[in-house]
Amino acid sequence: MEKGMKSPTWLWEYGKQHSKPVWKAAFLAVIVIGLLVHMPVLVRDIPNHDCLDSMYFDQNMITSGRWFLTVACGISSYFNLPWLTGLLGLAYLGVTAALLTEFLEIRHCGAAALIGGLLAAFPALTATFAYVYTLDGYMLALLLAVLAPLLTKKYKRGFLGGGVALAFAMGIYQSYLSFTMLLCLYAAAVLLLTEKDMREKWKGLGRYLLMGGIGVTLYYALLQILLKLQGKELASYQGINAMGSMGSVAGTAKGDLIAILKEIYEDFFTFTVRSRVLVGNIFSVAAFGLLCAATLWCLISYIKKEKLWRNIWLYAAGLLFIAAVPFVTNVILLVSPQVNYHLLMRYQWVLYPILLLAFTDRYGKRIWTQWALLAGGAILIFQYAVTDNIAYFNLEKKYERTYAYCLRLADRMEQTEGYYQGIPVAMIGVVSQTQYPPADITEEVTGSITGMSGDYLLYTRTNYQKFFQHYLGVTINLVSDEEMLAIYDSPEYRAMGTFPQPDSLQVVDGVLYVKLEDKE
Repeated sequence: MEKGMKSPTWLWEYGKQHSKPVWKAAFLAVIVIGLLVHMPVLVRDIPNHDCLDSMYFDQNMITSGRWFLTVACGISSYFNLPWLTGLLGLAYLGVTAALLTEFLEIRHCGAAALIGGLLAAFPALTATFAYVYTLDGYMLALLLAVLAPLLTKKYKRGFLGGGVALAFAMGIYQSYLSFTMLLCLYAAAVLLLTEKDMREKWKGLGRYLLMGGIGVTLYYALLQILLKLQGKELASYQGINAMGSMGSVAGTAKGDLIAILKEIYEDFFTFTVRSRVLVGNIFSVAAFGLLCAATLWCLISYIKKEKLWRNIWLYAAGLLFIAAVPFVTNVILLVSPQVNYHLLMRYQWVLYPILLLAFTDRYGKRIWTQWALLAGGAILIFQYAVTDNIAYFNLEKKYERTYAYCLRLADRMEQTEGYYQGIPVAMIGVVSQTQYPPADITEEVTGSITGMSGDYLLYTRTNYQKFFQHYLGVTINLVSDEEMLAIYDSPEYRAMGTFPQPDSLQVVDGVLYVKLEDKE
């Protein structure tokens, strides 16, 4: 053996000896609960509309600011492989859970397992599974987003490594910046409560601010360099080209900072209370109430014990903390106010029950608080798992309805007089709600779960093209957008019936007209 080199067996034993039980509990909880909850999409190819265009996708999303996504997803190849990317994503998430237990200083394995379970069952992860082709990359970003504050907390100059980790996390998916910021805000609150030395308090706060500044600056600098090297510019999609200008968009009300801040707070309270994601029914409301009651009891007990109630600055800091929570949670709306703020971007909401658990685990001395922690966390995990499976239930039904619909449509196309393989096809990519009334019975539950609600996978004509190609083995040669616009307003197209009516498919001047929607 070469001098200084250790064998794989030694490394394995070293890892076992130095792994804390809470790390193992959190990791295993993610794997076990993750497999139990998300197995429907791991073992089957149940696509959503975006997956149809991403059967093979190199994930080069630099024009959306995601300059490291292509590397992160390249580990599992660029093919849509649900089992592989799902397992890899859960492995990353398991490591993330272990890092969280270290950052939050979790003492008990039960609390660590609940944290892992919440991460694995929260509906924002289910929405990410709907876009499973990019799941592993996003979970690697989340791992880096948690690693950043952990390095900052654990090491004297850890803010340097933390800044690098944050930059690469944002280089994969910018929305996880809020995850990092919420953890830093929690750490700052605990520091102000527990640290006696004022100088140490300010030093701790300064390290987190330095980490954030380094991370955001490095991310933006690397983005600009890579854009220059590839000769590209930021796209207008999701308002990402507004980065660096405080989200100012000329000619819109959102260009006003006050309007942006108002939207940040309104969106926070609307989503938290009305979306049915964080708390979806009476059981989850009761569970969340249990966690809040236990946390509040622990906080008041600690303040009384340390006589902190005499410190007027505590009240000012508390009000500032409460005011900062919605802002930090929704900071993406400051960066890009035009963003379509869907559930994939809202994973940070899972930190609310997790941070309540962490505070109760650390400061809860009464037996009832520990029971409240266990009951509240377990009920939330179960309720989230129910929501997830309702979402997967509808996703599968969407696929089955789409398959049946497209099979009928393909048969009619091939039976139309004048049809031949490769004929130009003019169609608009929607399904007529008059001919096919809504069939989704899960809207009340899945309405906020991006990619899971609705009746069909078909929203654009290219969705048809890709579904026919990948699932039916039929090639559709679509006419250009310009030709389609002209055909859409033509007398011949207007006079046609809507599929599946007999006159909904016709060959006109060598082009197969397919009318799928009602023309007003």
